[in-house]
Amino acid sequence: MAKRYEVAVIGGGPGGYPAGIRLGQLGKTACVIEAGDVGGVCLNWGCIPSKAVIHAAELRTEIAHAQDFGIGTGQAPVELPKLRDWKNGILTKLRGGIKGLLKANGVDLVEGRATFTGPKTLEVQLTKGGTETIEFEQAIIATGAHPIELPFMPRSNPLVWTAEELLKLEELPEHLICVGGGVIGMETASSFGKLGCKITVIELMDQLMPGTDPELVRPVQQKLKKMGATIHLNSGASALTERDGKAVLTVKGPKGEFEVVGDKVMCSIGFRPNSANLGLEQAGVEISDRGFVTVDPACRTNVPHIYAIGDVTGMPFLAHRATKMGTVAAEVIGGLPALCDWQAMPMGVFSDPEVAQVGLSEQEAKEAGHEVTVGKFPFAALGRALAQNSTAGMVKVIGDAKNGILLGVGIVGARANDLIAEAALALEMGAAVEDLALTVHSHPTFAEALFEAAEDALGHAIHVARPKRKSALKKQADAMLLKK
Repeated sequence: MAKRYEVAVIGGGPGGYPAGIRLGQLGKTACVIEAGDVGGVCLNWGCIPSKAVIHAAELRTEIAHAQDFGIGTGQAPVELPKLRDWKNGILTKLRGGIKGLLKANGVDLVEGRATFTGPKTLEVQLTKGGTETIEFEQAIIATGAHPIELPFMPRSNPLVWTAEELLKLEELPEHLICVGGGVIGMETASSFGKLGCKITVIELMDQLMPGTDPELVRPVQQKLKKMGATIHLNSGASALTERDGKAVLTVKGPKGEFEVVGDKVMCSIGFRPNSANLGLEQAGVEISDRGFVTVDPACRTNVPHIYAIGDVTGMPFLAHRATKMGTVAAEVIGGLPALCDWQAMPMGVFSDPEVAQVGLSEQEAKEAGHEVTVGKFPFAALGRALAQNSTAGMVKVIGDAKNGILLGVGIVGARANDLIAEAALALEMGAAVEDLALTVHSHPTFAEALFEAAEDALGHAIHVARPKRKSALKKQADAMLLKK
């Protein structure tokens, strides 16, 4: 006999399980169907385990430089089994927490792989064996995406890793070749380089982290080179062979073809949606030519009672975007006036130093027709950054020169991904650059850099010297004198 639910959520990742919890809070009978470990890519081999490794790598680096603070230490060895156990312990705790939250909100967790067999039916191949039919009134597709594989570099090749194999932490290669200099590539290069691996980065475009403000990328590239990493831009991998147990990667660069020999090749060149083999045609759900499920601002597909959220709907591939879409879809189903109408979606890279952006970059603002004003404040002039020996980076504020409205913020430096939340809130509320400058920030903190950059955009920064120009304050003072 089929199980019946008001809502079936397909996928238990960072979009699916919050959708399930919110549905339970709204009194809906719901199930979350997950083929793997609950939490999805983000929890199991993405956001969480990578940050655990990044923290361990940062700690090792801090220990190595502790003598700068008068504390005698040396280079700490890496005990990979202990690091792996610590990482796995975090994942186990978080998985258990999600299961507990689903249960507490009356949501069933169905472990298995779901396929649509009709507009309102699913067949689930249960993980423990057998099948189960689920009937639903409404459904949410939250199946995410998977890494793109190059034909000559399949992940079945033991020399090739994706983030999943990398973060199993079964070995620490002497030389790791990172194909792709995007978010995952930069986080991997930074963290595993600090754990002692030799790093080579191969990037097809003319800069690391393509699409990111070049001023924010520059400190990351400088740090990698200082760490001893080799970076090849405008270069693409074309073949992979094995020689004496080593990976031999053939690369085509601006000056011709060359080889890079390493222990493992980590491929991170993008993601494809998990929309195949879902039986979407049986439900009548349409997808784009690239396999993404098209949705409206309420997360509805072309089939009104079926919704889709997260990576399966397209870029940007961000866990927090999936979570927000999940709660929006659940609330729409629950009869609330919810929409995906955010003004700003923050982007973050946990490289060294960290990079975060929200709103428009300087170039994007200009291309959109804005006359821009830009303010910058370097971490090298920030007391808290100097005190912690974290002086690489800056905050960059972009505003509209005509009306003063804040258009975007970019940060490269320590705690960038924590600091960007203030900028996201400011953009969401339609704040002016002056609002950031007028807000009192605690001293000494990293957050002061936002205030200082806003002051600089207005032409009256206190702690950074700029070429003389009439500041907004001076213009205001002159206007008041004229009135008198």
